[in-house]
Amino acid sequence: MPSPIDVLTIGHLTVDLVPGGRMLGGTVAYAAPTYAAFGHRVGVLTSAACNEPLLEHLLPHAELVSLPAQNSLTYENVYSAAGRQQFVRATAKPLRYDHVPIGWTNPPYLHMGPLAAEIDPRELANRFPNAIKMLTLQGMLRRWDADGLVKFRRWFDADALRQIELVVYSEEDIHPFPQLTDEMRRVCQHLVVTNGRDGGVHYHAGGAMRYASLEVVAHDLTGAGDVFAAALLGSLRRLAGDVSAAVRLAGRLAAYSVTRASLGSAPTSEEIERELNREPA
Repeated sequence: MPSPIDVLTIGHLTVDLVPGGRMLGGTVAYAAPTYAAFGHRVGVLTSAACNEPLLEHLLPHAELVSLPAQNSLTYENVYSAAGRQQFVRATAKPLRYDHVPIGWTNPPYLHMGPLAAEIDPRELANRFPNAIKMLTLQGMLRRWDADGLVKFRRWFDADALRQIELVVYSEEDIHPFPQLTDEMRRVCQHLVVTNGRDGGVHYHAGGAMRYASLEVVAHDLTGAGDVFAAALLGSLRRLAGDVSAAVRLAGRLAAYSVTRASLGSAPTSEEIERELNREPA
């Protein structure tokens, strides 16, 4: 039986095809070391190819349950004069509540991090009534054609969203349909829309609060949004549930993440303590 956990993260890891090989990516991959740096016991429910070697990178940070699949979720970015196009080259299996192992069914925190609409947010929200729940939305906003080209998909489930305490996505995720934020903010308890180095906006109870990032020299932007989201949820215990303070903290920790690459972009415990001490008592 898996060990007790504080944070359950559900979603596909990704295999990103890059020059020279394969690289681990995905929300759960960046979130796990971030939660661990906050001192949380982390459980990851994912699906990947049998004997996927990239799974080993998560083992120092989390207990892992992977649903065996023929393939791992695989993305490739193709660049041309017209810009970047993203392609899905292979998919893993859908993830449902029935796949959650005994012992992980009542965590204090739940992070739903889909990358290819592999979960049903309404089902999971219903089945974890006692958890503080967060949905990082990007994977619900994707569809692809037979050739794998990723396109925008409008997803909006008001009944599910009302049951989820925190919803996070980036302005880039909704670029084809920016009006989605107006719809989301009417039903979400806390909605955070990130905008990279410009910080972002936290919507709550009819109001909007801008938060800032830090001035840093960026090395690699990959995973910064995932680090932000995990820092937001992961810091709530230390901040007595103050979401506004957690948003501010997460914005600063995400800035640290772009100065490094891969899973090393997760914040360190020293960085977390430094930024926690900046928060007013």
